[in-house]
Amino acid sequence: MKFNPGLLALSVGAFGIGVTEFAPMGLLPVIASDLHVSIPSAGLLISAYALGVMIGAPIMTLTTGRLPRRTLLIALAGIFTLGNLLAAVSGSYGMLMAARILTSFNHGAFFGVGSIVAASLVPPERRAGAVAAMFMGLTIANVVGVPLATWAGAALGWRSAFWGITALGIVTMVALRATLPALPAPEGGNAMAELRVLRRGVVLGALGLTVVGASAMFTVFTYITPILRDTTHASLGFITAMLVTYGVGLTVGNWLGGRFADRSVDRTLIVTLLALTLILIAFALLMPFKAPAAILIFVWGVASFALVPPLQVRVMHAAADAPNLASAVNIGAFNLGNAIGAALGGGVIALGLGYPAVALAGAASSALGLVAVVVSVRRRQATDAAKSPAAATVRDGGFQRG
Repeated sequence: MKFNPGLLALSVGAFGIGVTEFAPMGLLPVIASDLHVSIPSAGLLISAYALGVMIGAPIMTLTTGRLPRRTLLIALAGIFTLGNLLAAVSGSYGMLMAARILTSFNHGAFFGVGSIVAASLVPPERRAGAVAAMFMGLTIANVVGVPLATWAGAALGWRSAFWGITALGIVTMVALRATLPALPAPEGGNAMAELRVLRRGVVLGALGLTVVGASAMFTVFTYITPILRDTTHASLGFITAMLVTYGVGLTVGNWLGGRFADRSVDRTLIVTLLALTLILIAFALLMPFKAPAAILIFVWGVASFALVPPLQVRVMHAAADAPNLASAVNIGAFNLGNAIGAALGGGVIALGLGYPAVALAGAASSALGLVAVVVSVRRRQATDAAKSPAAATVRDGGFQRG
């Protein structure tokens, strides 16, 4: 895809949001010590953010439907900036919690509206690639931004990380204003139309697939550090290297997912979910061995985020006439999958089944998503064939047979 300044500005915003969401995971001990709370209490800062994303996505989308798109995205970046500023000056746990919840409210709407804006900046056949370009900022945040914020928090104090993210928010606002065209609000859009779209079976199915896909990823990733420490018997340096390796895999997967989804959304989902299932089964068998585990962690990262562009585009297609709310809610669905996956993995561990069983649970989630996609495609093929037996071509970027 050719260089597009608007996509770059959206990607910078996605980078900042990614750092905001995930950086506290590496700062929990420092935050807990400074604010005199326990590690589990500090961990609630992450859970509260995820909850805020799920609640904030529909609220922000429904209440801002008549705002011009560029104005809305700048305003959302402003909420992000203000929230991180409050976090940077927080002197108490309660204030930091409030800052985290405020910041989370921009997340779903920014990615939801931003995905639609990104798709509008390119020709129709490049829309999945445009969405992937925006989400590239989120994957790079895991490779560069989160380790950098963790280092800054340890060396300069946890507030320094939030000061840096605040500055990034200001850069995002300026970049969006300078690069995006003056995009009007969707014509005829209203809250009731957006809500009606969410009642469609095909939209609910697409959202459900996002939940399942995300849960397959986070069932295992949530516990990757204890897996590597206790089963692979890895050093801290090896664990850190594997986290970076996984982040690189996410970045590569995001690019590949966008590239192939522009050719076929359904085929990309089927191949990726099948690959993810097999990779996690292999990881369950080979996690005690460092070299195979390292290779599998990379390809697991590739498969995990290769799902994101086609999942987002699938929802946008299913809700094409009123896509803003569905697109934003899909981001909330991803966070819901995060929570379900973490709970599933934790449940497996609590039952004493061992870490290999955690990977198998993730594989089962991925296999469930694979079955759902295959069934959906076959039903659509049957419907198309019944309507026009002579034209059994699958629509929606699916299996093109001419």
